[in-house]
Amino acid sequence: MHVRDGMNHEVLIVGPSHTLREASRQMAKRRVGAAVVIDPANDGIGILTERDILESIAAGEQPDAELVAAHLTKDLVFAAPDWSLDDAAAAMVKGGFRHLVVLEGNEVVGVLAMRDIVRCWATTPIAARA
Repeated sequence: MHVRDGMNHEVLIVGPSHTLREASRQMAKRRVGAAVVIDPANDGIGILTERDILESIAAGEQPDAELVAAHLTKDLVFAAPDWSLDDAAAAMVKGGFRHLVVLEGNEVVGVLAMRDIVRCWATTPIAARA
């Protein structure tokens, strides 16, 4: 199986000027653990995850005052749709993260979460994965 088979094609995109509360509300509404952050004023793509929000709140910061820009991860590993799920899982384990932004060329086409990989593997017979 490939990344394209497991990724979520409907990507939640937020801006860097959104508050953590605004971003977390959208994440909860869409039932996703990460939002892609695109800043039209700067090149590059970032990601905001549940962990980023949790760390901010644990530090005593106010989610209505904290902006996504201060908490996103900018140094990302990107996946391609034709990567195998094994390669994606290995990249996640090596990097210590649970989400991969999937690019086709320079376009964001999906997000792959560790739970997506597990879901795919759980519904695919072992012999078919070999």
